[in-house]
Amino acid sequence: MKLDQTDIKILNILQTDAHITNLNLSKEVGISPPTMLERVRRLESSGIIKKYIALIDAEKVGQNITAFVQVSLAVHQMNSVDEFRRSIDNLDEVLECYHISGEDDFLLKVTVRSIKEYERFVLEKLSMLKGVSKVKTNFCLSVFKHETKLTIERDDNE
Repeated sequence: MKLDQTDIKILNILQTDAHITNLNLSKEVGISPPTMLERVRRLESSGIIKKYIALIDAEKVGQNITAFVQVSLAVHQMNSVDEFRRSIDNLDEVLECYHISGEDDFLLKVTVRSIKEYERFVLEKLSMLKGVSKVKTNFCLSVFKHETKLTIERDDNE
């Protein structure tokens, strides 16, 4: 789906305030409410807008430990990668999972309540997954920037 300037404006506003009403969004963008609703539904049905969520402060709900975990698989065949991906979906501690290039195969973002809980996660869950050969962990000491808003610009070359 090709985005025009109006779509981009809608997306930029929704990334900042997903609770904005259709009426206020239409006023801010400068189009009628029915047209706005149609555009937002089109952005949703095309998969550009995946979902609307609340961002939770992990520490305020007791998730005090954030770890970035590098995982290597013993076998690098598609079925091994797919099996690992499916297994990761069932681990609530894993917030994000990236298939990466380089020395390791996957980068995970994991949150837990304590180091003890992280130890249990690695020993009883992650290292037990079929095909996992190596796990390396880096713990987050502090966060200087955590942004979810994408910079969306129109590509005039298209």
